[in-house]
Amino acid sequence: MNYCYRICPDSNQEGTMLNWLEISRKVYNYGLREIKDWVFSRKCSLEHCSLEKEYIIPTNTPFPTYYNQQNALPKAKKEFPLLSEPPSQVLQTTIRRLHDAWDYFQKRGFGFPRFKKFGQIKSMLFPQFKSNPITGWQINLPKVGRMPINLHRPIPDGFIVKQVRVVKKAIRWEAIVTIESDVSIPDSRPHGDALGVDLGLEKFLTTSEKEFICRPRFLVSLHRKLKLLQRKYARTKKGSKNREKARIEVAKFHNHIASVRKDWQFKLANRLCTKQGIGMVFVEDLNLKAMSRGMLRKHTLDASFGQFLGLLEWG
Repeated sequence: MNYCYRICPDSNQEGTMLNWLEISRKVYNYGLREIKDWVFSRKCSLEHCSLEKEYIIPTNTPFPTYYNQQNALPKAKKEFPLLSEPPSQVLQTTIRRLHDAWDYFQKRGFGFPRFKKFGQIKSMLFPQFKSNPITGWQINLPKVGRMPINLHRPIPDGFIVKQVRVVKKAIRWEAIVTIESDVSIPDSRPHGDALGVDLGLEKFLTTSEKEFICRPRFLVSLHRKLKLLQRKYARTKKGSKNREKARIEVAKFHNHIASVRKDWQFKLANRLCTKQGIGMVFVEDLNLKAMSRGMLRKHTLDASFGQFLGLLEWG
């Protein structure tokens, strides 16, 4: 189970974590470069290889697996002392993220992993803690220290913190805390009255009690302002301070749209689940992936049916 909290690092801590994100990005790109070189060296014909486009790698060179690249980190730290700054487990989870993307590509047959540009790595994972990192209103992260955390929801008794993912969102930082407990939750049995729900684009939600709820057009209604901010960003010079300011404005506006949408869906899901006498909610089986690729894909993604169904199930 995951709880999301806002954290408030000081300027030194923020600079440290930003530096770690950039190091993680370089490690990700280096690992991907090794995989691409190995793959491309085996795409040539049997008789000859291209000396211009591909690297020549010996035939007995094994594929750079997750374990091979992870075991190469200690040796790389001696050659590049910069890799010793972040915790070792942060870099290991970065390599794990790369190979998860590679395995997903192998499974579905398309979507080859891409190199990450500056700022595209926005999260890092601390997978283990010797003791509870949250004490009072502070969280203690390895090599970063203690920082304030907005513990708006207390961690339930009997749960322990397994891992923490730190996420950079525009100008704010968030900590996604994964908690675990040995408590067994019994399966819920059917009880109360049943409520049927039908989702759509014309009406976001139609219930079996003849209740119609219109679909708020979160992105469409704010698209004009977003377009102006993106145009302002496109006109700035690469590498300039004004470009970074414009990028932050665009990111903040995207976060605003996502927050407004999620807040509305949370309230709607809570209202459906707390209706008097309602014990079960049934929703039609939708092919959301196919809907997001059709002519109305922009409106389908704006409605975010998948997120709403997750909130409804959680509620």
